[in-house]
Amino acid sequence: MSIHIDIVTAERLVFSEDADIVLVPGIEGEMGILPHHAPLMTMIRPGEILVRKGTEEFSMAISGGFLEVKPDHITILADAAERADEIDIARAEAAKKRAEERLSSRTAAEVSGALAEAALRRALIRLKVAQKRRQRRTVI
Repeated sequence: MSIHIDIVTAERLVFSEDADIVLVPGIEGEMGILPHHAPLMTMIRPGEILVRKGTEEFSMAISGGFLEVKPDHITILADAAERADEIDIARAEAAKKRAEERLSSRTAAEVSGALAEAALRRALIRLKVAQKRRQRRTVI
């Protein structure tokens, strides 16, 4: 038994496959979704999506969005999403460094501080997902 998952951004279809279980960063905590899950619609927070199918695992970094669950189908409308194998670690490290520099140099009245914090969170999530994939590769 499986459940189909589509992860979509405004630009493209990021992922579309059947899965045994999907782990999603919900706004109130991590959610595990199995086939025949009760219908659900909620927001998701930035984090990692993990899709398991048999012995395979697929990781994706997501910057937030909406989740719709039906008994046989999951749709994620993501603000931005990247598969672990698409993440450029050097680029993510550079984005992290830029965000940290903006945060350390901001004044209390700067509105861009919230943007810098969001950018830092995105960079850290992307690095976490990419590094986990790299570690799995070296272990196998």
